[in-house]
Amino acid sequence: MDIATYLEPVDIENLEYYDDIHSKRLGDIIKSYTKQDKFPDIEDVDIALIGINEDRKAVNNKGCALAPKYIRDKLYKLYPGEYSIKIADIGNIKKGFTIEDTYFAVSYVIAELIKNNILPVIIGGSQDLTYANYCAYENLGQIINIVQIDPCFDLGTTEQEIDSHSYLSKIILHQPNYLFNYTNIGYQTYFVDQKAIELMKNLYFDTYRLGIVRNNIKEIEPIIRNADMLSFDISAIKQSDAPGNKNASVNGFYGEEACQIIRYAGISDKLTSIGFYEMNPDIDNQEQTANLLAQMIWYFIDGYYNRKNDFPYKEKDNYIKYLVTFKNQQHEIIFYKSKKSNRWWMEIPCPVNLKLKYKRHYLIPCSYNDYQTACKQEIPDRWWKGYQKLM
Repeated sequence: MDIATYLEPVDIENLEYYDDIHSKRLGDIIKSYTKQDKFPDIEDVDIALIGINEDRKAVNNKGCALAPKYIRDKLYKLYPGEYSIKIADIGNIKKGFTIEDTYFAVSYVIAELIKNNILPVIIGGSQDLTYANYCAYENLGQIINIVQIDPCFDLGTTEQEIDSHSYLSKIILHQPNYLFNYTNIGYQTYFVDQKAIELMKNLYFDTYRLGIVRNNIKEIEPIIRNADMLSFDISAIKQSDAPGNKNASVNGFYGEEACQIIRYAGISDKLTSIGFYEMNPDIDNQEQTANLLAQMIWYFIDGYYNRKNDFPYKEKDNYIKYLVTFKNQQHEIIFYKSKKSNRWWMEIPCPVNLKLKYKRHYLIPCSYNDYQTACKQEIPDRWWKGYQKLM
């Protein structure tokens, strides 16, 4: 895997944990690419941390390029859970001469990691880097679902140059297109144009207001379980809990809720990349945001090492099958419940000629509530949206 060319080492000697009397913290266990050591052997690694010192396209948040050092500083001091971890910190993406050079390096490195069954965790930089993450899947030829945790949609306009508030339109319009579904979790209506909300509906994308999510946060687990990549904008968290962002708002998720959302991402068998963006250490009161982000990554690692590997598109022997038939309608819905985790999926009718192309998309994660909805002779919303896409 020839990715070291695009990476520069981490200076761990300046991190707080270094030379501490304690041992067996994450910093002692993670294989790190440092100035003293050559690029680590990552053949048997599960997760790779990647820092990105890039904020040229940050909107009103210059300084977020400095985030990787501060996040590492807090992450390396944490103790792992009761599992054997295989994690490497492969350093920082070298800043390109142009922003396009940085995007290329990011997409190439991420694609190579995913190709080798290593999950990249991106830390630092502005959220337009989500576009570079998406382009990695183009390199892999893989149709994907994106979940974005963000108080707005970051659509911008079609004429606008890419930046941290307009990258989503570039993803939607990118050709060839490998986006099957996009989901926003936690948007705040006063930050979003009503035309943008209508556009999301017309594209059969999924959007969930902050209040709806916080009212029953467990219901977003199936949504996140359906994601291939997740992009987290730190401005989605309340300013009081994460002050290190110039676009932060008085409303948003609490820190505990953010950790729960990220643990859902960790336990998802389908998710293959995740990024944490827009943390700005220049205004981070007592490094509060860096501490929270480190703990969020800890929860992701904890979730990852508690995965059940029960996504049912391969073998269905370990599932209980339920069939719901609708009276006076043409539809019937097949549900699968995992015997290992008690998680639910539902199957969408897919034309035979498209089954290979969409083999990872016509089985949709759902909840017991969706099954109950179907039993009441009502078609669940997420089933209907998926059906519209495939038909």
